[in-house]
Amino acid sequence: MARINLLPWREAARQQRRKDFLTAGGLAATTTLLLAVGVHIFFEGRISYQETRNRYLQDQITVLNRRIQEIKDLEKTKADLLARMNVIQQLQKSRPGIVRLFDELVSALPEGVYLTKIEQTGRTMVIEGRAQSNARVSALMGKIEGSQSIGQPRLMLIENKDQTGTGLSHFRLSFDQTVPAEDAEPASRGKPGSPRPAK
Repeated sequence: MARINLLPWREAARQQRRKDFLTAGGLAATTTLLLAVGVHIFFEGRISYQETRNRYLQDQITVLNRRIQEIKDLEKTKADLLARMNVIQQLQKSRPGIVRLFDELVSALPEGVYLTKIEQTGRTMVIEGRAQSNARVSALMGKIEGSQSIGQPRLMLIENKDQTGTGLSHFRLSFDQTVPAEDAEPASRGKPGSPRPAK
């Protein structure tokens, strides 16, 4: 019976299997490495693209913030201008009233009375002054009460000349600025539904 030596064939098969295993392992490692590099490049590209978008958005946000600030500055300037215009309009409207007020106040001052201070808050006036006697202050209040543009005098303080040491009485009183009848009539005539004078 013939004998066949299989050792060389087995050794060759073993070497071939080892070679195939190493080749497959190298191919798998190479594929894995290439896949990892590809994934890395892909995500780096996505990150770079997103960073570019973020920079663009940040630049646009900066531009919008600058425009918003400019709009706020313009609105503030507009509000300041409107406030100044309102003040000017109020001054224009009150100019005749101020002239009439001082005219009435000068007319109401009796002899022996002079003023040292005048303050106005809204339609209320506060005056301080000196008088030769308390009777002169009473006369001043009477003339204010009978005036057309000012009225409702209220005595706030009076110091007799014996107390002041100046030989004059010191006083402080307030009164209201009123609307004269001739100014109120045209306004009432202009209102709808107001009665017209009989012809």
